[in-house]
Amino acid sequence: MTQIVQLLLHRLALGFVTLLIVSGLIFWSVELLPGDAAQAILGQSATPETVAALRHQLGLDLPPVTRYAYWLQGIAHGNFGTSIANGLPVSRLITERLDNTLFLAAFASIIAIPLALTLGILAALLRNSLFDRAASVFTLTAISFPDFFVAYILILLLSVKLGLFPSISNITPSTDFAERVYRSFLPALALTLAITAHIMRMTRAALINLFSLPYIEMARLKGASRVRVVMVHALRNALAPIVNVVVLNLAYLVTGVVIVEVVFVYPGFGRLLVDSVSKRDVPVVQAICLITSVTYILLNLFADIVSILSNPRLLHGR
Repeated sequence: MTQIVQLLLHRLALGFVTLLIVSGLIFWSVELLPGDAAQAILGQSATPETVAALRHQLGLDLPPVTRYAYWLQGIAHGNFGTSIANGLPVSRLITERLDNTLFLAAFASIIAIPLALTLGILAALLRNSLFDRAASVFTLTAISFPDFFVAYILILLLSVKLGLFPSISNITPSTDFAERVYRSFLPALALTLAITAHIMRMTRAALINLFSLPYIEMARLKGASRVRVVMVHALRNALAPIVNVVVLNLAYLVTGVVIVEVVFVYPGFGRLLVDSVSKRDVPVVQAICLITSVTYILLNLFADIVSILSNPRLLHGR
C-alpha cells in the first residue's frame, strides 16, 4: 500500500509539472493566433485610439510574461478571467457547457463500454468464427470513417429518412431529462460508434494473448467452463490494457467531441471552443484548453492506478 501511495504522489507531482508546461504552451499558442481581439470586438471601422483604449482596458497591452503570470495567479484562485466577447465570467460560461458535454459523454459511455466489452469478449471466445470476422469488419469500418461523416450519415438515415430523432440537439437548461436523452441520442450514437471499435479490439487482443498462457491451459484442464476461464482467470489480468483504452476513450468523449457537437449544434464544451476561437475570445479558449489538459492528466493517472491495483507487478520496473 505504501508503494501505491508513493506512486500516486509521484504521478500527481509529475502531472502538476506536465500541466505547468502545457499551460505555458497553451498561453503562447493562443498568443500566436492571428488578429487582434480588441479590433475584432470594435470592428474595422474603429479608430486606432479606440482600439488602443480597449486593449488597455483588457490588459492586452501588458507584456505576455506579465499576462501569463496574472493568468496563472487567477487560475490558482479559481478565476479564469472574463470573456472578451460578452463580458461574462469564463467559469460560468464553461460550467454551463461542460455540464452538457459531461451528460453527452456519460450517455455515450453507458452505451459504448458494455457493448464494446461484450463484443470483445465474444470475439475472443469465438476467435476466427463468422461472428469474430463480422465484428472485426464492423469495427474497422466504424473507425475508418471520420466523425463528421458518421454524424451526417446518422442524420440522413435516422432523422431525414425515418424521422425518428431530431437532427439538431438544441438543449436548454429547462429541458427535462427524457427530452434531453431523446435530443442527445444521435450525437451519443455517433460517439458510441467512434469509441466502441477501439475498446472492442483491445479487449479481444488482450484476451487472445492470455489464452495461450499456461495458467489458462491449467484452468481448462481442470474443467473450468469457457465463460469461467474468461471472466475469472483471463479478464483480471487483461484489465490493465482494457482500462487504459477505456480511459483514453473517456477522455476523448469529454474533450474531443468538437466535430460531433458542431454537426448536431449541441451546446457543449467543444462548440463553445469553436465559437470562442472564431470570436478570438482568448480567455475562454485558454481555459477550455487547460481544462482539457487537466482531464487527460487525471484520467491517465486514474488508469495507471487501476492498472497497478489489478496487477501489482507493474510497481516493479522489471
